[in-house]
Amino acid sequence: MTDPRPTLLRSREGHAKVGYAELFFDLVFVFAVTQLSHTLLEHLDPVGALRTGLLFLGVWWLWIYTSWVTNWLDPEKVPVRLMIFGLMLGGLLLSSSLPDAFGERGLIYAAVFASMQVGRSAFMLWALRGGRSPGNFRNFIRITLWLLVSGGFWIAGGLAEPDARVGWWMIAIGIEYLGPIAFFRVPGLGRSTLSDWDVEGGHLSERCGLFIIIALGESILITGATFAKLDWNPTTVAAFCIAFLGSVAMWWIYFDSGAARGEHRIAHDEDATRRARLARLAYTYMHLLIVGGIIVCAVADELVLVHPDHADAAGIAAIVGGPALYLLGCALFKWVTNTRRFPPISHCAGLLMLAALWFASAPLHLSALMLGAATTLVFVIVAGWETAALRRMPASATH
Repeated sequence: MTDPRPTLLRSREGHAKVGYAELFFDLVFVFAVTQLSHTLLEHLDPVGALRTGLLFLGVWWLWIYTSWVTNWLDPEKVPVRLMIFGLMLGGLLLSSSLPDAFGERGLIYAAVFASMQVGRSAFMLWALRGGRSPGNFRNFIRITLWLLVSGGFWIAGGLAEPDARVGWWMIAIGIEYLGPIAFFRVPGLGRSTLSDWDVEGGHLSERCGLFIIIALGESILITGATFAKLDWNPTTVAAFCIAFLGSVAMWWIYFDSGAARGEHRIAHDEDATRRARLARLAYTYMHLLIVGGIIVCAVADELVLVHPDHADAAGIAAIVGGPALYLLGCALFKWVTNTRRFPPISHCAGLLMLAALWFASAPLHLSALMLGAATTLVFVIVAGWETAALRRMPASATH
């Protein structure tokens, strides 16, 4: 028998709008993106990149799991709002601990992370009680068990010495990221199915698009704040303009057509299994490459602004690697959300140009400013190329 009490779940009639409580929740992750950018900038070496990458994977996973949950839950209901606000508090504590997560605040980071993951899933079980969506209820039993296991490794890492912490947390991240791929298989409970994940595609695509806006906006704020502290001369003004143009080109590459075509594909597919598969692949996994690229590009912009005349190996890796990561993520996202057989040619060409820049930067003794200008030019070429190509195609071929 179905529970007669009012449901906390969204109505599946029509498009599920992104609620104001969800947008309020996202403000915490503006702070998280800033913390990650600054942490990477302060530790721009292989060890620092590995550690910051692990922290980023955790931050993204917290956000995307919450977006999946609010895809089912109705943020207009008071209990759901209170849950979201509780996650905001945890997210603020988590973000504050990021710079010292591999130092004295490791246990705080781990405990808050595990509590947010398990607590949110437990709330979902409570919301699904009483026979509402039995398949998804069993799905969240499995998810909760997986998160309890990964949570043990998070806590163990928080208690370990900083040098050993990376290993524990790599295991924890591995468990969490393998969960959806393994359909959260649990001995005795079996595995979930894609049909259990009754996703509202328009809502999830809108949520991910808004996160891209957040990340791009934060990179612009970092650029503006850095530029404001510098002497305004031709070099710094040029670096500022290059950074801004690069951000605009990044917005263009994602939003001019890719975001809308992806939303059209996932929102209008009547097959629940295909929608869930697309949501898991394109929006859960591939978007982390796009957001990660934006964060590294923000670091690169600050390097070009502050040190325009010099680019060491780490600086070159950031200035070229950030755009490459972003283009790779966008190429894969557009590939799987369209019917084309191959990734966009414009994006593949852009990746080849960036590879050439990487190998040529040291022999040609390119300064950070010149290298930043070159990567921005690559973004502009890719954006213009794709826009021109799509404008020549019939409207029916773009979906």
